[in-house]
Amino acid sequence: MSDLEVRQLRYFVAVAEELHFGRAAERLGMAQPPLSRAIRELERQLGVTLMERTTRRVTLTPAGETLLRDARTALDAVAAAARRARNAGRPEPALRLALKADYDGGLLPQIMAAYQQEPAALPVRLVLGGRAEQEPALRDGRADLALLVRPFDERDLDVEPLLTESRLLAVAANDPLAAHTSLRVADLAGRVLPDGAPADREESAPPRSGQARSLDLAQIFNLIELGDIVWFVPESIARLHPRPGVAYRSVSDLPPLEFALAWPQESRSPAVAAFVRTACAVAALVAGRPVEVPAR
Repeated sequence: MSDLEVRQLRYFVAVAEELHFGRAAERLGMAQPPLSRAIRELERQLGVTLMERTTRRVTLTPAGETLLRDARTALDAVAAAARRARNAGRPEPALRLALKADYDGGLLPQIMAAYQQEPAALPVRLVLGGRAEQEPALRDGRADLALLVRPFDERDLDVEPLLTESRLLAVAANDPLAAHTSLRVADLAGRVLPDGAPADREESAPPRSGQARSLDLAQIFNLIELGDIVWFVPESIARLHPRPGVAYRSVSDLPPLEFALAWPQESRSPAVAAFVRTACAVAALVAGRPVEVPAR
């Protein structure tokens, strides 16, 4: 049996996801007959039936379900490899750092300044995204390392914890909650976070997908001032953004945030290693801990 080609996997995934040869052909920008022939040839090559076809429907066999799962992983890996190769082959390669704006525990300016003194340092290009977008950016090759908040999927990643930071409640200054110096999560019943999740069940109830919104920091603060939402804000952001219309209050049973650096386990980049060493040293100094060099 000859090796599978990326083109074959792309064709198969399109049909398997659409479960319709016509729609899959349109998605791929090709005619239906050659797509049908390509799937038949793939089945012949593998020696298994991947799809059951009738005049009314297309369904996947168990072999097809297995190939769909693995083909998606393979195509993602190929795309990630291409992105990493393009970045490494640029005349002036950069270190691509994924993070959510302001979610750095206040460490990033110090890390960046110290990193530029490293012999292996590269120019740093920030890959900004929402809070859940850093780990996917590592896996699909858009970023070389990420500064993100635990928990996240750590499979196949190396991770170094940096800093644990308390969170405060950001609430409208004229809200009755602002009259309290300290609160508990249960006191926030009926309040909503920026992603639509109930504030009193932030740790146990994920937001409903239809309510998730992409908001920048200014929009979040405006909505807080209007009384539409509350927000659990890292202390470092609260220090940077004092606003007359926003009150910051402690919540005694609100878990803190743990900031960490993550990068692919297969990475052998001296620039990544230098950034990790620098970040861990800066975080240790900020926290008053002994400086430890992470093993690579």
